[in-house]
Amino acid sequence: MTASQAWLYLLLAIGCEITGTGLLKLSEGLTRPWPTVLLLAAYACAIALVARVVTVIPLGITYALWSGLGTVAVVCIGAVAYKQVLNLSQLLGVALIVVGVVLVNLKGMHAS
Repeated sequence: MTASQAWLYLLLAIGCEITGTGLLKLSEGLTRPWPTVLLLAAYACAIALVARVVTVIPLGITYALWSGLGTVAVVCIGAVAYKQVLNLSQLLGVALIVVGVVLVNLKGMHAS
């Protein structure tokens, strides 16, 4: 796998993880069959993709980006789809996650 493919797979893994997490609420505690099946499939795809990505991109960088970007995206989905309102300290926490992801990514680009 090339580095470009690994980055594409990481983005796809993040998308699958976001999809799975977004379906958690719709599954109503894993009691609704279709949302449950879809979320399990999304998580399985995410894990399979991340397993491939870590053969090229270091594990720490992969996980930091996967979890950080996924977290920020799910917070945005919660705000838009479920009308969840964040207080100031929660917004600061999300902003720090974004800063951390940017710093990890910038450092990762210069590492050998």
